[in-house]
Amino acid sequence: MIPGKYRSVSGRAANNVNCGLHLVIQTSSLPEKSKVEFKLNKEMPSFSGRLLQHDLERNYSSRQGDHIHLASSSMPSFPILQRSSEEKILYSDRLTLERQKLTVCPIIDGEEHLRLLNFQHNFITRIQNISNLQRLIFLDLYDNQIEEISGLSTLRSLRVLLLGKNRIKRISNLENLKSLDVLDLHGNQITKIENVSHLCDLRVLNLARNLLSHVDNLNGLDSLTELNLRHNQITFVRDVDNLPCLQRLFLSFNNISTFESVCCLADSSSLSDITFDGNPIAQESWYKHTILQNMMQLRQLDMKRVTEEERRIASVVAKKEEEKKRESHKQSLLKEKKRLTINNVARKWDLQQNRIPNIAPNQDRKVSDSPQDPSQLHGSTVSAFPEETGSLDSGLSNALQGLSVTDTHLVEVDGDTLSLYGSGALESLDRNWSVQTAGMVTTVSFTFIEFDEIVQVLPKLKIKFPNSLHLKFKETNLVMLQQFNALAQLRRVDQLTIDPQGNPVVNFTLWKYYVLFRLSHFSMQKINGTEVTQNDMIMAERLFGILAHVASSELPQYRLISILGDVRKKQFRYLLETKGKKPGLVNEENSDSKRLVGENTNRATLNYTTRDFYNERLEEIKEKKRFCKMYMEDLVKEATEINMKNEALQKLWPQMFIELVRDAVIEIRNKNAYMKLCLQQITDQK
Repeated sequence: MIPGKYRSVSGRAANNVNCGLHLVIQTSSLPEKSKVEFKLNKEMPSFSGRLLQHDLERNYSSRQGDHIHLASSSMPSFPILQRSSEEKILYSDRLTLERQKLTVCPIIDGEEHLRLLNFQHNFITRIQNISNLQRLIFLDLYDNQIEEISGLSTLRSLRVLLLGKNRIKRISNLENLKSLDVLDLHGNQITKIENVSHLCDLRVLNLARNLLSHVDNLNGLDSLTELNLRHNQITFVRDVDNLPCLQRLFLSFNNISTFESVCCLADSSSLSDITFDGNPIAQESWYKHTILQNMMQLRQLDMKRVTEEERRIASVVAKKEEEKKRESHKQSLLKEKKRLTINNVARKWDLQQNRIPNIAPNQDRKVSDSPQDPSQLHGSTVSAFPEETGSLDSGLSNALQGLSVTDTHLVEVDGDTLSLYGSGALESLDRNWSVQTAGMVTTVSFTFIEFDEIVQVLPKLKIKFPNSLHLKFKETNLVMLQQFNALAQLRRVDQLTIDPQGNPVVNFTLWKYYVLFRLSHFSMQKINGTEVTQNDMIMAERLFGILAHVASSELPQYRLISILGDVRKKQFRYLLETKGKKPGLVNEENSDSKRLVGENTNRATLNYTTRDFYNERLEEIKEKKRFCKMYMEDLVKEATEINMKNEALQKLWPQMFIELVRDAVIEIRNKNAYMKLCLQQITDQK
C-alpha cells in the first residue's frame, strides 16, 4: 500500500461548494487492504461567470464531504466509484470529482438519484458510464480533453451541460436533451452552429472562443435569452431576428466590419444588451449612432447604459447620414447614367467610323444597359473611359433597370469644364445659359464629334462662353494640319489638348509647331499639358514662316480675297492697307482693328477648308482627270487612224498613179469625141 496526501487548488463547481473528500482507489484485483488513500480538502469558488448568471446555481450551493471508493471493475480501465451510506445520505444528490487526474469517467454504482455531477479539471477524453444517471440535472465537464459530445442520450432530465475548454469540433448528439436550459461550449474548436434547433427550452448558449466565422441555424431556439459569441472569427450574423426571447448578445472581439453584415439585429424586438467592442466596426465614427438608430430598444451597448441624450444625438446624426446616403445614391445614379450614355455615344461613333459591325438595336441595348459590364466592345473606344465604370450595389442596380440609355449625346458642366459628347450636344450652345454658369466655364471638351461639325459652332462658343481659354479634343477626327486653321476665329486660346485617341494628326512630328505658328496671335501657354517656350515659338517660325510667305506671295490679291471668305475679307483688306505704313501714321481706329485681327498676311491666308469641301474638290479634280484622259485617248486614237491611212496610201499610190495616167491617155486619144463629151457635161451642169 502506497499512502499519499494532496492538497488541491481551488476549483470550479456549484456556488461556494466546500468539499472534504477522502478517496480510496483500487486499481487491480488486490486484496481489500491494498488501497491508495487520498485526503482532499477543497473550497470551491463561484463559477457563476461561466454559467452566465444561470438561476440553477443556487440549487447546488452546500457543503459536501464524501467518502468515495473507486474500486476496480471487470474492465480494469474503468474504476468503480462507491460512497459510504453516510455520505449518500448527507450529499445524496451531488458528486464532485474535480482535479482527480481522471482520464476516463468512473463507473458510478448505486447513484441513480444524483442530480449534480462535477468532473472539472481532469483529463477525460470521452463521456461515458453515466447513462444510468437519468435524474441528472447538472453535468460539469469543464476543462477536460473531450473531442466529441456523446453518451448523453439517456439523460433526458439534464438541464445544465458545461463542456467548456475541451477539444470539441462539432455540436452533435443532443437530440434527446430537449429539457436543456444552459449549454456551455466555450473554448472549443467548433466552426459551425448546428444541431441545436430542437432545444426549444434552451435559455443560455455559450460559444465564446471557438472558430465560428458566421452565425446562422438558430431557428427553433424560442426560449434563448442569452447568446455569447465572444472571441470568434465572425464576419456576419443571420437568423438572430428569429429568436423571440433573446435579450443579451455578446459579439465582442470578432471580425464584423459593416453594419450590413449584422443588419438582422435591427429586426429583433427583444434585444436589450449587445456588445461589439473589439470588432473593426467599433472603430468607425458612425458606429454608435448607427447601432442606436437601428436598435432603439437597446438598454446597454458594450456593457454601458444607453442614455436618452445618446439616443437623441444618434437620431440627429442618423438623419444626416441618411441624407448623405441619399445624395451619394443620387450621385452614383447620375454617374452610372453618364457612363451608360457615354457608352451609347461611343458605340454610335464606332459604327459611324466603321470600327465595329452593326448590331441589332435590342442587342446593342443589352450590351450598353448592363451595369456590371463596362461594355468593352472588341477594343472600341468604349473601353477608353475606365473612370466611368465601377461596381454597383444591388439597390443601385435595381434603380438602373428602368434607366434609359437611348440618349445619343451628353452635355455636362463640372466646375469650370463644359464637356460635350456626341454631335447632338452641339445644339446645347443655343441654350440660354445663365451669365454665372457661362462666365465660369474656362475649359470646353469635345468628344465623339466630327471636327467639321465643331468648326460650325465655334462662333457661338466665342459668344456664349467668352472666358473659355482651354480646348480639348478627343475622338474628333483631326487628321490634317490645315484643320487647326479654324481655331483662329476664336477670341482667345491659352491651352490646347489634342488626345491621340481618334486624332491621327498628333502622329505628325511637327504638328505642335504648326499650331504655334498658325495661332501665334493667341500667345498660347500650353499644348497637351506642356509649357510653350520661346524656343518653341522660334522653331515654329523657322519651320513654317517661309513656306507661308511663299504660298501667300504667289497668289494674286483677288485670289487671296476669294479664298479667305466674307468673314476675313475686311481683316485682310486692313492688313494690305496698313502694310508698309509707318507706325506713327496709323490712326486710333486702325489700331483697334489691328488688335482684333492679330494676324499677319501670311497667316491669314492659311484658311480652313471643311472636309466636305475638300472632298468635293477631290471629286472635281478626279472628274477633270477622267475627262482629260478620255480626251487624250480620243486624240491618240484619231492620230493612229490617220497614220494607218497614210501608210496604206503610200503603199497604193504607185499603182494608182499608173492607172490614172493610163485612163487619161485613153480618154483623150480621140480628141473630137473627148471635146464633145466635155461640152455635153458642161451643158448638163447648167
